[in-house]
Amino acid sequence: MTREITTFWPAWRRVYQAEACGWLRDQAADSGTSIVTSLPDVSEVPPHKFELWRDWFIGTAAQIMNWVPTDGQVIFFQSDVRHHHIWVDKSYLLQCAAANAKANLVWHKIVCRRPPGTIAAGRPSYSHMLCFTRGTVVTPERPGPDVLPDAGVMSWSRAMGAKACMVACRYLRDETRTRVVVDPFCGEGAVLAAANQLGLASIGVDLSARRCKAALRQVL
Repeated sequence: MTREITTFWPAWRRVYQAEACGWLRDQAADSGTSIVTSLPDVSEVPPHKFELWRDWFIGTAAQIMNWVPTDGQVIFFQSDVRHHHIWVDKSYLLQCAAANAKANLVWHKIVCRRPPGTIAAGRPSYSHMLCFTRGTVVTPERPGPDVLPDAGVMSWSRAMGAKACMVACRYLRDETRTRVVVDPFCGEGAVLAAANQLGLASIGVDLSARRCKAALRQVL
């Protein structure tokens, strides 16, 4: 079942309780639509088997890139993981998806999750933020920093930090024709709140009713 709820901030926000890939298949993206999102880890995608998750990750990233119109862009925020002691580089998986979708990389930023110099035994102390488009690539006039020293406040354990959300959404507002930002794995809605704060409309999708309610109320 898909539930839709709309609320109004400086710009409108709409949240759907639905499965993301199915929702994308059932919807057509209007001109001026872009995506900012983080794809789930293997621990969040049944049956929690790495090889199946890897194929799902690449396929879903390619689906997202193909869904966005050529005047829009897609920004992914992803943290690497280890699987049986082997480092899994999600920026590489996104590049594989881009090759399948015939999309090009516009920029690649590093976002520090912990202070530089931190030694992390498990997850890395940084995340990737990569921007892709199937349209014409234009060098940004105001590209911003390549390394963000702080992701910002996280509304929940798997959230994209508030500062990173603002950097992504501000870029879309200032450098592209984006008027609507979609997050098909919106969690508690940090991306939606950042887009609204900058005057962009936003659409979120999540399976969890609890997270959908939180996404409607989220402010930065």
